[in-house]
Amino acid sequence: MNNAGLPTAYEHGNRLTAPGSTVDPILVEIVQGTLASVEMEVETAIARTSRSPMIRDAHDFRAGIHDRQLRKLTGRSYSALVHPIARDFPLDEMAEGDVFFHNDVYESEGGIGHLPDLCVTVPVFNGGEVVAFVQAFGHHDDIGGAVPGSMPSNASSVYEEGLAVPPIKLWDKGVPNKAALRIMTRNSRMPDSLAADLDAECSACLMGARRLSELFERYGRETIEAAFDTILDQTTETYRREILSKIPDGTYVWEDYAEHDGVDEPRLHTQRITLTKEPTGGPGPGDGGPRLVIDFTGTAPQAKGPINHCGDYVGGNFLKKWLAPILRNLADTPERMAELDVNEGIVPLIEMRFPDKGTLLTPIFPAPTNARTFVILRLLGVLAGVVAKAVDGKMPADQETIRYTGVYGKDRDGNDYLMREVLGGGSGGRYYADGEDTIHVVPDSRNLPTEFTESRFPFIVERLGLAVDSGGAGRYRGGLGYEKQIRMLKDANFMSIADRSILACWGVKGGKAGRSFSVTVDLDGPDEREVDALADSEPVKAGQVIRIRTTGGGGWGDPLERPYEDVERDLRWGKVSFDGARTAYGVVASGTKDEPVIDEAASDALRAELRAARPAEEPFFDRGPGYARLADGKTSADVDWM
Repeated sequence: MNNAGLPTAYEHGNRLTAPGSTVDPILVEIVQGTLASVEMEVETAIARTSRSPMIRDAHDFRAGIHDRQLRKLTGRSYSALVHPIARDFPLDEMAEGDVFFHNDVYESEGGIGHLPDLCVTVPVFNGGEVVAFVQAFGHHDDIGGAVPGSMPSNASSVYEEGLAVPPIKLWDKGVPNKAALRIMTRNSRMPDSLAADLDAECSACLMGARRLSELFERYGRETIEAAFDTILDQTTETYRREILSKIPDGTYVWEDYAEHDGVDEPRLHTQRITLTKEPTGGPGPGDGGPRLVIDFTGTAPQAKGPINHCGDYVGGNFLKKWLAPILRNLADTPERMAELDVNEGIVPLIEMRFPDKGTLLTPIFPAPTNARTFVILRLLGVLAGVVAKAVDGKMPADQETIRYTGVYGKDRDGNDYLMREVLGGGSGGRYYADGEDTIHVVPDSRNLPTEFTESRFPFIVERLGLAVDSGGAGRYRGGLGYEKQIRMLKDANFMSIADRSILACWGVKGGKAGRSFSVTVDLDGPDEREVDALADSEPVKAGQVIRIRTTGGGGWGDPLERPYEDVERDLRWGKVSFDGARTAYGVVASGTKDEPVIDEAASDALRAELRAARPAEEPFFDRGPGYARLADGKTSADVDWM
């Protein structure tokens, strides 16, 4: 039974055809290409027909295609799970035109992390039977709760976070359930955009189901299902051969932290991974070769505030696919890494072991979850860090690439408005290249266009650019975060759900941590003040400027080994200041930004001086100065040393 008291014994994860079944490899390519095309068509339709800025403009939504065994077939991005739908609605009772809906975190089998993520699922039919599913889920503007945007930073239970809907049939044989829609829109502060977004998502998934039905009709069910099995088998074998083989057998431990939960005072909320690489010997899919065991024992108790994530359902199925993209960094080349999809084929290669109920990853209902990004994003870095220990640092340094900021109040016409944005940050330096600037962890997502926001909301965007010196110093520098400044034209309230305001994105193998997140209100004004990264309703007066600086990625390798020409380029591009070049890289430069001049002799002397001042041994990871504040003065954790 799950936390809602519902049965969880439903069929999932099995092959559709007998082991050893064959299918024309050209047809496999056709099927795989069609799946990717349909997924993209669904997402394009949602983007063009939705209404809210978060869906239409920021693109904070995803689509996914799954087979009748609930296995994810597409690999361009992560998706929610079909499992809660199959659990509550038997497949043989479904009909064409049905659309299922849910957003209840505790009944989602781990696929939905917080209530604003609304999920629609449409079955695909062939010969009157369900053969696949098309699904979409996205972050919507408002689903009720204590604050606009449904993400109260100090929530102590899910009841404060908005309307929770368990799996329901939202459309029945093509007929919308108007009563359910009315309940949801009545609970939203943005009812019109919510209704329009749901209509866009339902219609797009129904369209995708028709496209997939045509694929089954064209080639036959047996052939298509054999192609599905082949696609997933190929992923399993590719990751076993090209990725897992790069990790030496053994056990490795590392941990990282969220810094606050909105209720308690800031402290270290531990997320720990013990990674074991071990061979297997069985004959089945995923057996006969290496596998990874990811053990979360040592993860902190569930928080009072909303940073918990329900990860321990279906054997951690969602988390396996969420974390697996990190492993692609072990590919032979960046180009090969970009070619590797993450679909259900990686699931047999990973075993997850969860601690007992009552931790950040195994919360007990009704623990709040709206800021669960502090945990699931941190876990990406924890996995990268523990793998880095196994492969002598040949993994990227840390990145923290999502936080929600926004303003709300009355617009020029006196109507309520809500503007929220998911701003990215810098990615970590790599052993072969600098990190990327201002990336977003949600594929294809983006900041809101200035032209759109200024025409719709009562503020002016006075600056949107790179945050100079925010990337962690290293032989390969961390990517830069955003600096955004907006001037309010009317009194409003600022909101923020962000982490890494005390801690920082860690550097690795001599690389330094990036700069932390910060928000300043009334920049250069008489009431200038720093705002906490978790804020629901910080007042901002008309005329005041809000400056948002997002995190920079961690650096990789010794910054004193960064070539002078690379530092000169950073100065010319405005990514590093003259003072930053001196203090972080030991580079003495003069001249102007457009024509910097490096004094190599003085720089050589300064670098020698800085090297001599270093301690004899340094940890493998650099957490930045904020760590000591929360760790009783310690500058590193025991697990940071090789």
